[in-house]
Amino acid sequence: MSVELNHTIVHSRDNRESAEFLAHVLGLEVGSEWGPFVPVDTSNGVTLDFVTIPAESITMQHYAFLVSDEEFDAAFERIREAGITYFADPHGKRPGEINHHHGGRGLYFMDPAGHGMEIITTPYTFPEQ
Repeated sequence: MSVELNHTIVHSRDNRESAEFLAHVLGLEVGSEWGPFVPVDTSNGVTLDFVTIPAESITMQHYAFLVSDEEFDAAFERIREAGITYFADPHGKRPGEINHHHGGRGLYFMDPAGHGMEIITTPYTFPEQ
């Protein structure tokens, strides 16, 4: 059997708010609450299970999503319409810009719990070519 990531738990201040935020940006559906979790399924079978924990216990994580050009355009439009601050870089030094790393497009934004979210149209290759 090959090893695949099946799900991960994403700490949030409000599991429903964070799940709905990400699902809206990415054009995904929020699943039915299961115990303390509010799931968002991705197309490659990985589920993000959002759980509410005390805000002071949340450690910032980074989540990158590979999307098609069309999905990027749609997500980018939803980000702009919602007034979400976005950056071309993970350190927030290039606000209001997108990047063109690895021959694609990408951007970074924060979710309601303070996690760094990224959308990219081309997988990263190192060193960058």
